[in-house]
Amino acid sequence: MSYCKQEGKDRIIFVTKEDHEAPSNAELIADDPDDPYEEQGLILANGDINWNCPCLGGMASGPCGSQFKEAFSCFHYSKEELKGSDCIDNFRGMQECMQKYPELYPQDEDKESSSEAESISGSAAPTEGSASPPETDSPPAATTPAADASPDSASPTETPSAS
Repeated sequence: MSYCKQEGKDRIIFVTKEDHEAPSNAELIADDPDDPYEEQGLILANGDINWNCPCLGGMASGPCGSQFKEAFSCFHYSKEELKGSDCIDNFRGMQECMQKYPELYPQDEDKESSSEAESISGSAAPTEGSASPPETDSPPAATTPAADASPDSASPTETPSAS
């Protein structure tokens, strides 16, 4: 015989083996697509943006939330052949806002991206810590033995053969 027991906010249901063997008569309620508590993902069934999606990481709120929403909406609804190419001003506004709040929107890639941009353009000198080789006046230390050997000299590992 099955029974229920309430413990605080929890309801514990004890069932017998016979209860489990019988087919269920539970009625499932259809999901309500308008339920605000139901996880919907980033794009809702009607094509709108779900600003409450945890996947946005809180970007839709905060000091730059309105700029983020404008830029993301523009991109989402963009009809341009190069999607979002008509949204550059929106993204620029969002970036300018984020730069005002570096503690909320850290930009650790600034050093990397600026050095990459400089190396691509070729207009900047190498910076400290860059991957450019040091410039020296001495010739390269590593050479191939074949290039330095004259035709009549033998390498130290070779034994001269009598001809």
